[in-house]
Amino acid sequence: EIKSCPLTFLLSQEVDLHSKTNNTEHHTSEISEEQLIVRRGQPFTLTLKLTQPFNPDLHPLTIIAVTGELPSENVGTKSCFGIPDSVKRSPSAKAVWKVELHKNSSSLTGVLILTITPPAVSPIGEYELSVKHREEETSLATLVVLFNPWCPDDSVFLPDEKERQEYVMNEQGTIYRGSHNYISSMSWDFGQFEDGMVKICLAILDFNCKHFDDPAEDVSARCDPIYVGRVVSAVVNSPDDHGVLEGCWGGPYDDGVLPSHWSGSHTILYRWFTECYPVKYGQCWVFAGVMCSVMRLLGIPCRVVTNFMSAHDSDMNLTIDVYHADYGVEGRETMDSVWNFHVWVEGWMRRPDLADDGKYDGWQVLDPTPQEMSDGLYCCGPAPVKAILNGDTHLKYDVPFVFAEVNADCVDWLVTDGSEVKMSSDTKRVGQNISTKAVGSNERLDITHTYKHKEGGFTWSTDHTHHHFSSEVSTVLSVISKWSSTNKLINLQAQRRRERSLNMPSPETLTEVKVKWRMGRQRTFHHQRCSCNLKRYVRV
Repeated sequence: EIKSCPLTFLLSQEVDLHSKTNNTEHHTSEISEEQLIVRRGQPFTLTLKLTQPFNPDLHPLTIIAVTGELPSENVGTKSCFGIPDSVKRSPSAKAVWKVELHKNSSSLTGVLILTITPPAVSPIGEYELSVKHREEETSLATLVVLFNPWCPDDSVFLPDEKERQEYVMNEQGTIYRGSHNYISSMSWDFGQFEDGMVKICLAILDFNCKHFDDPAEDVSARCDPIYVGRVVSAVVNSPDDHGVLEGCWGGPYDDGVLPSHWSGSHTILYRWFTECYPVKYGQCWVFAGVMCSVMRLLGIPCRVVTNFMSAHDSDMNLTIDVYHADYGVEGRETMDSVWNFHVWVEGWMRRPDLADDGKYDGWQVLDPTPQEMSDGLYCCGPAPVKAILNGDTHLKYDVPFVFAEVNADCVDWLVTDGSEVKMSSDTKRVGQNISTKAVGSNERLDITHTYKHKEGGFTWSTDHTHHHFSSEVSTVLSVISKWSSTNKLINLQAQRRRERSLNMPSPETLTEVKVKWRMGRQRTFHHQRCSCNLKRYVRV
C-alpha cells in the first residue's frame, strides 16, 4: 500500500507499507491485502522516503506507536523507539517496540527500509504510527496488531503447524449436538476472515463494561489472552451488556431467528455491529460458534467443544439434586439440571497466573452462554482443562462450575414429611463423549479423557492402615482436599437437610491423609486433628 502523506520538510508524498507482503508473512492476508495487519513478536517492513539524506548521528529518527485512549509507556499502550535506539523513554516502560535499518536502505538518498517489531507482550488492537525527524512529526501508518500463535514468545504460541491451521486459520468447522447415544453434527461457517471482521472484533473488545469504566486500563490489559478471553466470553452474550446475542430456550422466536437456523457467525456479528443491538436468538452452540470466530480472528487458537449430559450446578455443591414428592407432600423445585448436551469453546494460552512451571498451560474452557455470573458478569473461564482433570477447583476462573458440568453426581431425593431421603446417586451420568472436530479432517475427536479420569473410589491411608470409602465419604474427602489449602470448605447445604454423623475408621487424629481421587489421581493434604464428625458437610 502506498500511503499519501502531507508534503513536509521531512517526507515525500509516499510511504510504502508493503501490506500485501507483510500480511502474507504474518498469516493475515486472508483478512486483507490492503490494510496492514501484523502479529506481535514478528517483524514487518515499511519504506520511508525522506527529503534529505539520513544521518542518524546528527538527526535521529524516532517512531511512536500508540493505541487506545490516554496512551502511556508505563502501561504498554505507547512506545517510543528509533534509529539509533537512543530515545528517552520511561524507566518503567512496558512493551517497547524495536526498529532496525535494513541493509538495502540508502541513507544518501533518504530511502529508509525499516524493520519494525512489536513485542510479543503488546496489547492487541489498532495502532497509530508516527515518525519524528528534525523536530518535525507526521503520521506514518495505521495498523492492527494481533496475537501470534506462530511466535514462541507469545503466550498463545501453538507449536504444531497443523493445529495452527485448524484452530486459527480454518474458517469452516463442525459442531456436535444431539445426545450421548445419538451424536449428530452440523457444519458451521466461522467466517473469521470475512469483510469487516477486524472492525467488528475490535468493537467487541471496546463494548465491555471495563472499557467504559477505565478505557486506558482496559486497552493495556489486552496484552493478556486470559483477559481478552473473559471479555469476549462476556460480550458475546447480552444479559448485562447488550452484547452480540440474546439467548432463548423456550420460544417464541417470532421476532428473531430460530437458533437452529443459524449456520455461521459472520451474519450474526455483522448484524450486531450495524444495528447496535443484540441479535435474536442464540443457544449454546450459536454462542460458542460466534465466540470461536472472534477468538480465531484475534489470533487465539480456539475450538468448539460439546459435552454430552452436561450438568448445570447452580448451587455449587458438585451434585445435581432432583426432589421427588412423597404421597401428600409437595416436591421441591431446584435450579440444578442436566442438559442432553452443552457447547463451549477452548482457547489455547499459557497460564502464568496459576503456576510458574506451565502446569496449567494449554486448552482453557471459555463459555459465552449466559448461565451463572462470574465477577459480576455473565462470562465463564478461562478454566484450565488440566485443572478440571485434576480436580483443582480452587483455581480461577470458574473451575468448580466447569468441573461440575463434567463430573457432578446426580442425586434423587424423596421429600417426606419433615425430611429428605436419598433414593439414588448416579456418578456416571454426567460428562459423556466430550467431542470436538479433529485436526485436518471432519472426523469427531473424543476428548473426554482430557477432562475426567475413569470413575473409581477413594483410598484413604495412614502409615499403617488403608481404607476404601463409599462414594458419599469420598465426596466429603474430595471437598476437604480441594479447599484445605485456602480453608474454603464447600458447605453442602446441610442446613436444609437432616444431619447425621459418619462413623469413620480410626485414628481420629490424622497428621497426613492421602486421598486418591475418584478420578484416579493421587493427592496429599495436611490436616491437623481432622475430626471424624463431618456431619456439617454431608447430606443424608
